[in-house]
Amino acid sequence: MAGNVHGDNQFDVIVVGSGAGALASAVVAADNGLSVLVVEKSDKFGGTSSISGGGIWIPNNHHFAAKGGNDSYDKALEYLNAATGGVVQESRLRAYLDNAPKMIKHLEDRSRVRYAVAEKYPDYYQHLPGSLPGGRTLDPELFDTSVLGDELPNLRQGAPSNLLMGRIAWTARQAHKAMAREFGWRLMVLGLMLRFKLDLAWRRKSKFDRRAALGTALIASLRRSLQDRQVPLWLKTEFRDLIIEGGRVCGARVVREGREVEVRARRGVVFASGGFEQNQALRERYLPQPTQAAWSATPPGNNMGAALEAGIAAGAATALLDKVWWAPTIRVPKEEKPRGVFAERAFPGAVVVNGQGKRFVNEAAPYLEFVDGMYRDQQKSGARSIPAWVIFDASFRFNYAMGPLMPAQIMPDSRLKKEWLGTVYWKAPTLAELAAQIGVDAQGLEETAHKMNEYARTGLDADFARGGNVFDRYYGDSNVKPNPCLAPIRKGPFYAMRLDAGDIGTKGGLLTNEHAQVVREDGTPIPGLYAIGNCSAAVMGTGYPGAGATIGPAMTFGYIAANHLATAA
Repeated sequence: MAGNVHGDNQFDVIVVGSGAGALASAVVAADNGLSVLVVEKSDKFGGTSSISGGGIWIPNNHHFAAKGGNDSYDKALEYLNAATGGVVQESRLRAYLDNAPKMIKHLEDRSRVRYAVAEKYPDYYQHLPGSLPGGRTLDPELFDTSVLGDELPNLRQGAPSNLLMGRIAWTARQAHKAMAREFGWRLMVLGLMLRFKLDLAWRRKSKFDRRAALGTALIASLRRSLQDRQVPLWLKTEFRDLIIEGGRVCGARVVREGREVEVRARRGVVFASGGFEQNQALRERYLPQPTQAAWSATPPGNNMGAALEAGIAAGAATALLDKVWWAPTIRVPKEEKPRGVFAERAFPGAVVVNGQGKRFVNEAAPYLEFVDGMYRDQQKSGARSIPAWVIFDASFRFNYAMGPLMPAQIMPDSRLKKEWLGTVYWKAPTLAELAAQIGVDAQGLEETAHKMNEYARTGLDADFARGGNVFDRYYGDSNVKPNPCLAPIRKGPFYAMRLDAGDIGTKGGLLTNEHAQVVREDGTPIPGLYAIGNCSAAVMGTGYPGAGATIGPAMTFGYIAANHLATAA
């Protein structure tokens, strides 16, 4: 394409980072006839997006409308105003609502990206006005990674826990059907296994599915779209500093192949390089305590806050630096990073307690609010909720997954790695003995289990109303009555797993306007500098309105930035 013609180290646009927002921005910039360079610090492309669920939260999307969905701009704006905590300018919220549907339509019409609506996936805050019981979250379709050719080894792969049996790709819609044990789930799983088994040509090359799913599918489809446009992506290229001349950002200094290189940008630079959750010093400066980079579910060594520090040095304003996209995590020996615990907390028969053996939050709550609850409880004298402990019995262990533990009917204790006992999970014949192993008050734990057994019988959680709304029930077991999120905890042996106050990224960063331009304290834009995704202050404010409310805005403001750059002088 003519727009991708460039001189040596001179481009119209430089994009720093290779997550979904970065790649979407690069695709749209190229579609506008601009020459684009994408630079990525890691030896893999995809960033945190590639290991995520890949969902995007898009109010008024065309997929939901085509199925007769009942959404509206006014309803979505009412919901966002309530969900974002009143800390985001309405112009940015309106920019998101105006452009999110256009962004996904553009990508589906002109690139390899494909989505489907997750009709049953509810907005997270069902008590707020304007929320919907489903239809705003879009789920990536599977993507054939063989079309990446020589780039396939450079794709950051998702965790095996995102795959059926650790190998087979499935969509979030299919995973939900299996986890909720909806009608036909066994036949669906059998079909997926058969499809995988019969793909003999690919199985000779790899033990994993040729198809990517979730965030990996999104990233693979975007990378292939960049290949179609002949947009270069430099891996192992670390951003060092901005080039600023006459008050305008006109390029970046990067380190590539061991030497510093100046790369010029005629139109501007788009920061899309993630937050600062892997930088322990910045965590201690900005985040609630205690805090550890080792608890984060994002790839170690990346997301060190380079864009944040460079932006501040250039005079940028910041916001929400003490806010995080929280998610509880479980550490597994020899694994690169901890595993996020997203759905399993809603499964019936598990309870989360603090050091006193007491509950402190609705286990099925959205993951951001769950970890917020850990910090609130930690502030109470003697609460000790960081870490917290998830407790379950033999019946739960047989039927459901928890973190790296697959259901015992598939993976019994005898097949678990021996070093996991006492590090990943603890096990005892009685609750009192289990409490002693993990340092939790035994009487408090037994009292909690007794209460949960009564709640399971009545279907009503008198403490935290678990299972009392459609979001809670989304990951419940539809076969468990009267409440799909509540079941007794009484059959030994009993199990415990440690939950850390983890995250999937920080949400504070450089403050931007409705065009994704980085602004100064007085609100004026820094010419030539844009920020999207987790290196910018989240347009979602203090909240997490729905599944995909991280990647959806990253891609949308990447689309906005690319279009604004196309009109820049």
